Amino acid sequence: MPDAADPAGLPTWVRPLFFAAIVRPALLIGFGLGMRHRERLPQTGPAIVVANHNSHLDTLLLLSLFRLSTLGRVRPAAAADYFGKAGVVRWVTQHLIGAILIERHHEGGRRADPLAPLSAALERGEIVLLFPEGTRGQPEVREAFKTGLAHLARRHAGVPVIPVALRGLGHALPKGEWIPVPLNLYAAVGEAVQADPRNKPAFTAAVEAAIDKLDAELPTSVWD
Repeated sequence: MPDAADPAGLPTWVRPLFFAAIVRPALLIGFGLGMRHRERLPQTGPAIVVANHNSHLDTLLLLSLFRLSTLGRVRPAAAADYFGKAGVVRWVTQHLIGAILIERHHEGGRRADPLAPLSAALERGEIVLLFPEGTRGQPEVREAFKTGLAHLARRHAGVPVIPVALRGLGHALPKGEWIPVPLNLYAAVGEAVQADPRNKPAFTAAVEAAIDKLDAELPTSVWD
C-alpha cells in the first residue's frame, strides 16, 4: 500500500524530514533562538495560532516550534497572489510548508469566501497558522490586525486562539530583502485568548493585547 499522505498530498514523513534535516538546523546554525512557553502550543486541532508578521522567516520559525509528529496537522495561511504562482515557489509553499493558499482579491467581479479553506482545515481537526496583519510591515512594528481572524473564530466557536509574539525576524530578514542577517530571534507563546469573537473589535483588540503582552516579555534588543 502507498504511504499515507498529508493534506498537501505528500507522504506524511516528508514535511517532518524537511524540517528536521534542513529548516531546524538552518535556524539553529544561522540564528540564536530564545523561546518562552513552547509547551502552550497546541499539539492537536482544531486550533488557531496567530502571530505578528515581519518576515518570510515567521512561518518557518513557527512551524519549527511544533513537534515533528504534529507538523502534518499544521497549516499556515499564505497569499495565493504571492505564493500561488506556478513553479517552485508554489510547490514548496503547498507541499513542504503545507500552506493553505488564500485568495485576497476579487476574481471575475465575484469575491470568493477567503476563509472557506481555513474553515475546512479546522473542520478536519487541523491547526491553522494566521498572521492577522495580512502582510509584512515595518521591521519590529506591529500593524493593526484585520477582522478576518474574528470572522473565522466566530464561525468556529470553542476553537482555541493561541497568540504568539515574534521578535527579531523583521531585522533578520526584513521585507524586500532575500539575504538573512544572523541575529538572535525570540518567540513567546500565550494562553488561549478569552474573548467573544461575536464582538469583532473587542476580540481583535484582545488578541492584539495578548501579543503585545507577550512581546513585553522578550528582550528589547535583537542583539541580546
